[in-house]
Amino acid sequence: MIYTRSKKIIIIVLLLLIIALLFLIVSSATFGAANISFMNSLKILLNALKTALEKIPFLEMSFLERMLALDGVDETQSFIVLNLRLPRIILSALIGASLAVTGVVLQGMFKNPMADPYVLGISSGASFGAAIAIAVGLDYTFKGLGAITIFAFLGAVITIMLVYNIAREGNKVSPITLILAGISVSFMLSSVVSLIMVFNRSKVEHIVFWVMGSISSASWNQVLVLLPIIIICIVIIIAFSRDLNVISTGEETAKSLGIEVERLKKIMIVVCSILVASCVAVSGVIGFVGLIIPHTIRLLTGSDHRIIIPFSAIGGAAFMVICDTLARSVVPPTEIPVGAITSVVGAPYFIYLLSKNKKKVYG
Repeated sequence: MIYTRSKKIIIIVLLLLIIALLFLIVSSATFGAANISFMNSLKILLNALKTALEKIPFLEMSFLERMLALDGVDETQSFIVLNLRLPRIILSALIGASLAVTGVVLQGMFKNPMADPYVLGISSGASFGAAIAIAVGLDYTFKGLGAITIFAFLGAVITIMLVYNIAREGNKVSPITLILAGISVSFMLSSVVSLIMVFNRSKVEHIVFWVMGSISSASWNQVLVLLPIIIICIVIIIAFSRDLNVISTGEETAKSLGIEVERLKKIMIVVCSILVASCVAVSGVIGFVGLIIPHTIRLLTGSDHRIIIPFSAIGGAAFMVICDTLARSVVPPTEIPVGAITSVVGAPYFIYLLSKNKKKVYG
């Protein structure tokens, strides 16, 4: 495997990709209705970093002053970058990373190249919860989180519990049964959401825009809530990456090596469900990220989950940042739902990958 050939090369490539992602984030901050140059965006972000680090005792940050003159930027531009664009960019990166990593896990664990973060019906559950909140007119906030977000998360969690219990046979869960249960529940909840829109026509636009996926309401509070959840979940997934490598070769092989397959499935399903539910709760339904990114990374790096997971996280983050930048800058001041962008870009690219690499994806 590539992982055993050269760890140093992999680490170097990973660091270079992280640097490229940071460059992409700064570049994304320049796009929008207000014209802000790349250098000004960089100055604003470095100045914010310097201000934050200066609060740490005994840490000298004057080198930033020498490296770049952090002046000449007005307060309006700083407010736009730091309070409007940056939280949205970071949130989109977190969502992209989460969806991509979840796609890697589900495809490897179920040995199904078509498995994605929404195959378990989580997105439909979140849509159902959000649609109820919108239809009822719940607009209150709890610790900075809106009622729609809270209801979406609850809908997603309740849905995965329902799907799991439908698919469960004693203490075992068949991957095929789980996927079929997820698809069935997903169709049922999607139909209910359609009925809610029929009976609440004045709120159809709000529901449709949310269901199509959007990060327009991003805030620092959402970032702070989502960040620890995503970090913890991805760390847990990485910790089980060796086991995922084994189980992807066959359950019997995994059992013979002492891996508790059913326990691993339960842990991964719970972790992936929390990841997706958290993302869908703040952004709505965003498709194809969990399909095309894992496939692309797998074709480039091989099938070792110890490599695919971190690379997919960075790839998913970059993909979502690009898509959200397009969503808010292609036809200003009108904003396109980012879910529509990921589908337009992702669907033909996924078809291309399948047609060109049918035997390479899972060879």
